[in-house]
Amino acid sequence: MMGLRLLLTALFAALLSTGAMAQGASVAFGTIAQDTSLPVEVTSDDLSVDQQTGTAIFTGNVVIGQGDMRLSASRVMVVYRASAEGIAKMEATGGVTLVSGNDAAEAERADYSIDEGTIVMSGSVLLAQGASALTADTMTIRLRDGTAQMSGNVRTRLQTGTDN
Repeated sequence: MMGLRLLLTALFAALLSTGAMAQGASVAFGTIAQDTSLPVEVTSDDLSVDQQTGTAIFTGNVVIGQGDMRLSASRVMVVYRASAEGIAKMEATGGVTLVSGNDAAEAERADYSIDEGTIVMSGSVLLAQGASALTADTMTIRLRDGTAQMSGNVRTRLQTGTDN
């Protein structure tokens, strides 16, 4: 019992020092850093391309893959660079799920900036890492180093092991 009390005290102190309960929390995301220069593959039910605006809108069962990372949503708008050489950003909405390694995140929206190597997920964000889970208003994932920053109403449920 004394060991459990010490563990909970240490955990509480760690959460307070990172600000996880009130302001934000930094966490690892995915198994390794993501190479944002890898090709992006997209599948969907429908595609609409607008040459004037340099956008493509994928709808219905959209799945995007880049390396080991997978993103699914009901709608994704892809914005191409002005030079028409590659993708500048992607905006996913509707039941967004992002999976990398054993980590999975869900949100209402995800904005992926290819050049910055960041994905900003917003709207009822849920991050599941094994038996532990975190929720927040927003999560910003830095793909180059495999870390994430959660902010706004951050709540954490950490699985510390079984009590045998």
